[in-house]
Amino acid sequence: MTEQNARLGILLMIATTFVFAMQDGISRHLAGAYNVYMVVMIRYWFFAAFVLALTMRSRGGLRAALRPKFPLLQTIRALLLVAEVCVMVIGFVHLGLVQSHAVFTSYPLLVAALSGPVLGEQVGWRRWAAIGVGFVGVLIILEPGVQVFSPWALVPLAAAFMFALYGLLTRYVARGDSAPVSFFWTGTVGAVAMTVVGVWFWQPMTAGDWAWMAVLCCTAALGHWLLIRAYEVAEASTVQPFAYFQLVFASVIGLTVFHEELRTNEVIGAAVVVSAGLFTLWRARVRAMRAARGR
Repeated sequence: MTEQNARLGILLMIATTFVFAMQDGISRHLAGAYNVYMVVMIRYWFFAAFVLALTMRSRGGLRAALRPKFPLLQTIRALLLVAEVCVMVIGFVHLGLVQSHAVFTSYPLLVAALSGPVLGEQVGWRRWAAIGVGFVGVLIILEPGVQVFSPWALVPLAAAFMFALYGLLTRYVARGDSAPVSFFWTGTVGAVAMTVVGVWFWQPMTAGDWAWMAVLCCTAALGHWLLIRAYEVAEASTVQPFAYFQLVFASVIGLTVFHEELRTNEVIGAAVVVSAGLFTLWRARVRAMRAARGR
C-alpha cells in the first residue's frame, strides 16, 4: 500500500464519518416528528434499491448473492443492524446526538471483548485492560449514582453491543461469502424486516420533510459508497481509527443545530473511551503484523 493510497483512504473515511453524522442529524429531526420505524423503513427501501444496483454489477450478480454459504448468519447480522439503527435513532431523540455518540464510541471495545467467544480470537491482557479502562469512560459519561439515572442512557450502549456483534458476524461470514453478498443481505433483509414493522406506523409527511427524507436516503447510499471506497484503497487498520471523527461531527451538529449541551463528564468520558479504543485497534494491528511475519 502506497502512502498516497493511505492518505486517500483516510480522507475517504473522514468524508464517510461526516456524511454519516449528517445522516444522524437528519434522522434525529425526522424521528422527532414521525415514528422511528417509519423513518427507518423508508430509509431501508432506498438502501435496498442501492444494494440491488451494486449487486447486479458485482461478480456473479444476483445469482451469487442468493446463494450465500451462511444464510442464517447473514439473516441474523442483517436483523442486528436494522435493530441497531432503530435503537440508535431512538437514542438520538431521547438523549441527543452528543451523549448517544459519546457512549456509542465504545463499540470497538465491545468488538475486542466479543472477538474471543464469537471468532475464537485470543485477547491479551493489554487489550482486556484497555477494555476495562474504556468502560470506566462509559461510566463517566453516564454518571450512575451521581444524578437520577435514566434508563434511556443505556440505549446507545445497547446499540453499540448490537453493532459490535454485527461487525463480528460480518467478519465471520467473510470466510465464505464475498462483500457484495453480505452487502446484499444487509440491505434486502433489513428492508423486508422494517417493512413488516414500519407499515403499521405510517404517518403523512409534509413536503419539506419528504425533502429531508430524500436527503437522508442519499446520505445513506453515499456514506456506504464512501466507506466501501475507503476500504478498497487502504487497509482497514489504517483508516479505522479515523472513524472516531463521526463523534466530532455529530457533536458539532448536536450543539449547533439542536442546541444540545456538552457536559464536562461527557468530554472526559469520551476521551477515555476513544483512547482505549485506539489502543485496542493498535494492538490488533500489532498482532496482525506479527502473524504476517510469522508465516
